[in-house]
Amino acid sequence: MKRILGILLIVVLLSGLALQSCGKSEGKAKREASSSSSTAVPHTEGPAGISQGPKAPDFLLYDKDGNAVQLSDFSGKVVILDFWATWCGPCRMEIPGFVQLYERYKDEGLEIVGISLDRDGWNAVIPFMEQYGVNYTVVLGDQNVVMRYGGIRSIPTTFVINKNGQVVDRVVGYRPPDYFENEVVQLLNE
Repeated sequence: MKRILGILLIVVLLSGLALQSCGKSEGKAKREASSSSSTAVPHTEGPAGISQGPKAPDFLLYDKDGNAVQLSDFSGKVVILDFWATWCGPCRMEIPGFVQLYERYKDEGLEIVGISLDRDGWNAVIPFMEQYGVNYTVVLGDQNVVMRYGGIRSIPTTFVINKNGQVVDRVVGYRPPDYFENEVVQLLNE
């Protein structure tokens, strides 16, 4: 009986870790970290409320309609920049909260940009967007944007960017919707 309980405890703990974030293999993560450029966002994490931080790197990516999307397009707005994939469980848990958050605050100056890291590209992403009712901008990421943002090692990895284009928070793993809502409300009122 103790053995079964021990195994059950291990399974529960491992499941909890799996839900927190979807990681890349260690070897790949080390290669990405070693080739990171000097313009990459540092690996820091902290609450909003700091109005100064590193400037978020600009990028040029494309949405499902082929429209160019740049971070600089959202100058003067609070931006949630979310690196994710359709196969990632924690990403799937987080996206409905982003849909609601965007609906609630888009008219007040919030933008959400989802950067999909799906290898199957739009073939995987478009049906997912339809199924989840994604109402914010989604683009396909590439190695360049991954490296500019510090070599994304696990997803979801989410950056919160203030109206001045500065990173004020970097979150690895799932967070409940109220975590981001608290930051967004504070930043919109700055």
